Amino acid sequence: IIDRAFAEGWVHPQRAVRPTGRRIAVIGSGPAGLAAAQQLTRAGHDVTVYERDDALGGLCRYGIPDFKMEKRHVDRRVEQMAAEGTRFVVSREAGVDISGAELMAAYDAIVLGAGAPVGREMPIPGRELPGVHLAMEHLVPANRVVAGRLDATPIDARDKHVIIIGGGDTAADCLGTAHRQGAASVTQLDIYPEPPPVRDASRTPWPTWPWLLRSYPAHEEGGARVFAVQAERFIGADDGRVRALEIREVQVVKDPSGRRHVTPVGEATRELPCDLALLAIGFDGAERGPLLDQLGVAVSASGAVECGPNWQTSAPGVFVAGDMKRGASLIVWAIAEGRAAAAAVDAYVSGDSTLPAPVSTASAPLA
Repeated sequence: IIDRAFAEGWVHPQRAVRPTGRRIAVIGSGPAGLAAAQQLTRAGHDVTVYERDDALGGLCRYGIPDFKMEKRHVDRRVEQMAAEGTRFVVSREAGVDISGAELMAAYDAIVLGAGAPVGREMPIPGRELPGVHLAMEHLVPANRVVAGRLDATPIDARDKHVIIIGGGDTAADCLGTAHRQGAASVTQLDIYPEPPPVRDASRTPWPTWPWLLRSYPAHEEGGARVFAVQAERFIGADDGRVRALEIREVQVVKDPSGRRHVTPVGEATRELPCDLALLAIGFDGAERGPLLDQLGVAVSASGAVECGPNWQTSAPGVFVAGDMKRGASLIVWAIAEGRAAAAAVDAYVSGDSTLPAPVSTASAPLA
């Protein structure tokens, strides 16, 4: 629908009628940051978005491959926002190039929308071997090459036996990227058993999130999928690089509290050839850079920035939205939270707000 709207020229910049004189800083130009910035600009505030990278879009720019999301979707929205009056500052990191104290002094409110980019580690023997990487260490430079911002990627799958550990979206992105780089083989490992091809209504009735086998276009391009296995250790070659991964069959059981327990099935293990291993097993929250300490915001044990029901953190005038608050999630959640946080910021600096708040801080997907 929105593609048709842009193509037909139905989407126009919506400039504010009356400027408020209030200044808002948005940290991060991903979906949450852009959504908040656009709403606040339209409410009449003077909004500046800070992005530490050399291009806008956050995870959508260099974290998600072009074969999954073309960057024109980001570019056209940024162009619309610039025409509405939003200011953008790239290649400037909040907390480093501009301090938290400087931001607090210069702006009436701050919105944190810098995502949850910290990849989850896998502390097993051999993790330190060359050739074993977090997923984003592979995806970001590969996507920068596609964008023409980098001549060559330092982590290339060409002619390598690639193993991807993880069964989600990021793992599928690694799979498609490895195909395009010319990998000799690609194997994706998932700790959970293979789901059924269709929804089991007795287990996950509509409209709850269905438990079923999800295949992405990257899977249609090739590669093997191995379910119900756990990585035990990486094995090095004589040259010191990884050459194989030892895996074991496992069973995953959840107790009444929902806690996951992984139990080995038998004692047998097997080795898979592996020249390049990519860990795509989730994310551990916001990056603990200097900005959070400078602002004095509280961070939970899971790595998420904490906030109250009005999206405000423990630091007065500092708000948070998207993955930085929720943890790694979907783009639609980040957009919704960015808009909801914008309504809270508008009320904070203006006394009240007519901006829509599509979700609350307590909103959650149907389980």
